[in-house]
Amino acid sequence: MTPPARRKALAWALYDWANSAFPTVVSTFVIAAYFTQGIAPDPVTGQAQWGWMQTLAGLAIAALSPVLGAVADAGGRRRLMLALSTGVVVVATAAIWFARPEPGFALYALACVGIATVAFELATVFYNAMLPQVAEPAHIGRLSGLAWGLGYAGGLACLGVALLLLVRPDPSPLGLDRAAAEHVRATALLTAAWIAAFAWPLLLAVPDPAGPRPSWRAAARGGLAEIAGLLRRLPRQPALARFLVARLFYTDGLNTLFAFGAIYAAGVFGMGFEEILVFGIALNLTAGLGAAGFGLVEDRMGSRRTVLVALGALTLCAAGLLVARGRPEFWALALTLGIFIGPAQAASRTLMARLAPPGEAAAHFGLFALSGRITGFLGPAALAAVTAATGSQRAGMATVLVFLGAGAAILATVREPPSPARRQAAA
Repeated sequence: MTPPARRKALAWALYDWANSAFPTVVSTFVIAAYFTQGIAPDPVTGQAQWGWMQTLAGLAIAALSPVLGAVADAGGRRRLMLALSTGVVVVATAAIWFARPEPGFALYALACVGIATVAFELATVFYNAMLPQVAEPAHIGRLSGLAWGLGYAGGLACLGVALLLLVRPDPSPLGLDRAAAEHVRATALLTAAWIAAFAWPLLLAVPDPAGPRPSWRAAARGGLAEIAGLLRRLPRQPALARFLVARLFYTDGLNTLFAFGAIYAAGVFGMGFEEILVFGIALNLTAGLGAAGFGLVEDRMGSRRTVLVALGALTLCAAGLLVARGRPEFWALALTLGIFIGPAQAASRTLMARLAPPGEAAAHFGLFALSGRITGFLGPAALAAVTAATGSQRAGMATVLVFLGAGAAILATVREPPSPARRQAAA
């Protein structure tokens, strides 16, 4: 790899370090738990409300991601659209600071997190579409896995800073009022600053491919035509179609697991904010090691097989978490589960990059996002409905197993084209 190509790959991977702070701090470990424990009337109501917010965000992402991905392809403006969506993530995340620990701020907090979630997922579409630009075909799996591991390291580092600088010190060296939960709310400001500080190298180092720049109106027309063409051709691409359907199910399960993991830990095992942060750091450590480790062997092992192994292990660990009664059991199972989170996601991204035709990457990653979000409301909705009906957080989380199992069963029927590394090994 030449030095310019290496710089582009590093800048691309660094964006994973930057944006992973959002799902780690906001969606999973800190703000989600703060909402259910500090803003909502009670944890069960908070879990249900958080679920309906995630449902609405999923519907918006499903509607916007394929269209905007195609517009980015047609207009040649992936970098600009990545910059705009990243900016919205930063502003909406910072605005969470104003959500005081009172039930009257529930709607405001949910709106901020919902807007940031939609923008985060749209940014991911444009970011993923750059992968074929920055990696050679034989090394796509390695770069994707290592970048995902770097993302977990970034989430871990951000959580560590939040714990040591904001949450643990009492009294706060920054003058934060613990009674008003300012030490927890300030983690949103930290996350926004973290993303802004580390996302910009990608925007400078990886320009859009050379080519015409049609007007936004022409790009929209071309993008919609491209999406229609992709959907018409999809029945003639059975492997791609089955992969997208499989991902539709297992990503629902994964997203629900991420969105409610800390809420479940806080409500069922009584974990406080500080312990949740320590748990998040430990989980990100095992997840990063798993993503990087599998990334080193994925090109030879195959992306489909990597995802299937990861989903099988995730299902077993998640089932164990539902029946765990003590914190030691919870910690052991959750940290083991973390090893397989990254490989399931990174290998899915690699498989999509290999299946997407040149010049249509953003549109196909729009479909990729669509397959993860068109029914993205079902996972949170099923969890919210079961939680509300049974009054049990354990029963609500059990819905995750259904989505993971269904996705794995469909993915098992997909035939993956051999990667360059596997073709070379076979020769």
